[in-house]
Amino acid sequence: MVLGILTAIAACPAIIGTTEAVRQGQRQNARERHRGLKTKLFVNCSTASTAGREADGCEVVLSDNKLYLAMPSAEYPDGRAEDHPFAGYFLPYPDKNWGRQGEGFVSTISDEPPQLNWIYVDRDTHEVKYGTRAESEPHIIGPWDVTRIDKRVTLEGWEGFMAVRYGPREWALYFDRDDNGLKGIIDPEMRIMEIVLVRRERKQEKPDDDR
Repeated sequence: MVLGILTAIAACPAIIGTTEAVRQGQRQNARERHRGLKTKLFVNCSTASTAGREADGCEVVLSDNKLYLAMPSAEYPDGRAEDHPFAGYFLPYPDKNWGRQGEGFVSTISDEPPQLNWIYVDRDTHEVKYGTRAESEPHIIGPWDVTRIDKRVTLEGWEGFMAVRYGPREWALYFDRDDNGLKGIIDPEMRIMEIVLVRRERKQEKPDDDR
């Protein structure tokens, strides 16, 4: 009996270690499933202004190799026909290994035919863009990741995203890599807003009865 108790006591650390390893594996699997899930991308903006209120909650779209805020307007109440809603996920970038810092980031650029492009930041203009591997390689391609709690998007370990006004209700997505308000990058007369990017799952449609 005593021997059995001693054996059980001796085995406790191994049991606890195994349980913790299983839990770690489960958390890792959940993390990987989250990162590989195709999601939409939305903007949160706390700027106390009319433009800030209009930007808050806007969806991110792709058009002309750049990412924009989908702000409805009188001219385009349902958005522009050429705009493609962001629908993407994290994916290892070829020949890059950032470890736990993150991965590459991709989005569809069309539904028919289905086609993916890499999301990157232009090294010279700091615009957030999309393109092929060859187009993205000379620029800032990652590591992309998310914050632990709210799953807000990060690049190079922090949130430095800005919206820059091109025209009435037309805002493009930028990354303030130098953390100086894009000084020396954009025209000082251009209006900018600090924003955060949030991934959201796409709406689950009713399954096809024929499945």
